[in-house]
Order: sequence, then C-alpha cells, then structure tokens
Amino acid sequence: MRILGIDLGDKTIGLAVSDPSGLVSQPVKTVRRTEAERDIEAVKNVIDEYDIGKIVIGLPKNMNGSIGPQSEKTLAFAETLRGATGLEVISWDERLTTVAAERALLEADLSRRKRREVIDSVAASIILQGYLESQSPSEY
Repeated sequence: MRILGIDLGDKTIGLAVSDPSGLVSQPVKTVRRTEAERDIEAVKNVIDEYDIGKIVIGLPKNMNGSIGPQSEKTLAFAETLRGATGLEVISWDERLTTVAAERALLEADLSRRKRREVIDSVAASIILQGYLESQSPSEY
C-alpha cells in the first residue's frame, strides 16, 4: 500500500508518496492552493494516480509542542480530506522539516528558484519518511 505525505501551507501543498512496500518516500509535486474544493480535488487526483491507501499530514506544532493556529488549519484540512476520501489521515509532527528540506536542497546546489519550486514536496517527503521509519521494525 502506498502512503501519501502532505506538507500543507497557506499558499502550497507539498505531496510525496511512498513506494508500495512503505519503506521509502519520494517527492511528487507541489500544488498551488486556490480554494478548498480545488485543493482537495488536486490531492484526490494524486490519491487516485498512485493508488494511495493512507495519508500522513504534517502537523506544524510550536517548538514547545503546543498547537497553534496553523496546526488548527491543518487539522481542519485533514478532517475534510478524511471525509472526501474515506482514507485514514494521520497527523505527524513536522517541526523543522522545512528547515531540513532547505538544507538538503542547498547541499544539492539547486538554484533559489528551483528550491522554491520543490521545497514543499521535499518537506512532504521528509514528513512521510519520518512516519515510515517509525512504522518499520527496529533493526537493532
């Protein structure tokens, strides 16, 4: 079963998918947000294209672990997505994932313009990879 990772922002939605075995995530695309109905439809298109069975959405907690206004927007979007797809939607702590994505893209020596185009899908991939690693049995 493939899993969809989402990094939800006010202007964009970063999307990533897992491989069928659920071991590795990869960035797929970034969707420019317009209106709620179209945003959900864009995510549903990816769900259909990749035969997604579960969704993991990054929850932007404050550094002290509390939930702020952005987290509440994310939880509302997750609930709407759950209702629209019937899929399980899991929220996953995403603190510092955008920072990690930016660092990875800088190390890859991408131009500023190219980084802006892909950073949200890379952040979604980092969110999803964290979830996948938490689900696999420990090798130690």
